Amino acid sequence: MPSDVPTPPAAARDRPPLGPVPPSQRALAPDLARGTVLLLIALANGAGAFFLAAPGLESAPQGAERLYNVAMVAFVHARAYPMFAFLLGYGMVQLARRQEAAASPGAGRAVLLRRSAWLLAFGALHGILLFSGDILGAYGIVGIAVALLLLGRGDRFHRLALWLWAASIVSVAVLAARAAWLVATASGTPASMPIREMDVGWPSMEAPTYAASVLARLTEWPTQTLYLLGVVFVVWLGVWAARHRVLEEPARHRRLLAWTAGVGLTAGVAGGLPMGLFSAGWLHADAPAAGALKALYEASGQLGGIGYVALFGLIALALENRRPAARRPKAVGAVVDALTALGQRSLSGYLIQSVAWLVLVPPFALGLGTASGSTAFTATACAAGVWLATVVAADQLRRRSLPGPAEVLLRRLVYGRRN
Repeated sequence: MPSDVPTPPAAARDRPPLGPVPPSQRALAPDLARGTVLLLIALANGAGAFFLAAPGLESAPQGAERLYNVAMVAFVHARAYPMFAFLLGYGMVQLARRQEAAASPGAGRAVLLRRSAWLLAFGALHGILLFSGDILGAYGIVGIAVALLLLGRGDRFHRLALWLWAASIVSVAVLAARAAWLVATASGTPASMPIREMDVGWPSMEAPTYAASVLARLTEWPTQTLYLLGVVFVVWLGVWAARHRVLEEPARHRRLLAWTAGVGLTAGVAGGLPMGLFSAGWLHADAPAAGALKALYEASGQLGGIGYVALFGLIALALENRRPAARRPKAVGAVVDALTALGQRSLSGYLIQSVAWLVLVPPFALGLGTASGSTAFTATACAAGVWLATVVAADQLRRRSLPGPAEVLLRRLVYGRRN
């Protein structure tokens, strides 16, 4: 743990773990980011559900569908999950710091292990019963690893995360150069979209019955979980940032946030744009070049996700310092409050999305995934509508000082009945 964590007083060392942080004590930036990134997750998972694969893209785009493919690859796919992973690592340190300061030594690690184990269990049920594009299982596994291997380490050890960040920037530059060379020299038959051998497929969304979809997800969910374990580096970077209170004290870290947002978002968009142009049919690439484009898009996504987090740190700083809550326009304050409310109930908001895909897409339900018309338009409209519904619902819960239902269950399992 960081050196600035206070040593618990003797009378507090045998206390049971504290419950969750009250909303009034939460930092704005992480919750605002979580609430907003759920829109990106809705767009990504909605596209995956409708197009039966991740990343979800139109395989033969026409007209505006070409722009849809470009925008999804440059701004959404492989960028939302790393952002959530960073916030996972950040939140783990916040939770552990609070436990270590007020309860017994080792309470933080114990609570994190219980919470991560339950997240893994939630992920298994979620991925098998609802939607195989699950992130909770992978985050549970990564959380257990972080609690066992990273907590309690010193600053020198955690600076390795910064070296990995620098190395990832260099690797993205190398991948970009390689992709540019392969595209420039491509002479073979143009590769088709999607690149099936490199996609994570979701055939469960076209299963004829719910029972058949569950059977399909029994194999899809483990594959998806293994695929997402690569976010451990981003989680570690979130751990480093939390140790230095980067999002809780954005004014002290304005330059770092600005630099990270600039580099991360530039790399994320520039690294995804060639793949987006290829998926839109505007860039020729044979099989080797297409593989290089996809590798670049995936690697740059982690930088883009971190850039998004830094951007929200700057937005929170502007909201808190330049325009205090009492002086904000009423509409701005209402939007910020609603997005923050969803961020504080992000687990419920995320799970509700999966219920929506199960109701909207498969042929045994509403069957919109097999309906005629523009799939890109349908996927986008459904994703935005579902996210907006969760924003409104979370804001109503905020007004009544109520947590989300999934948060209530997880807290009961982690902290016990007393919390």
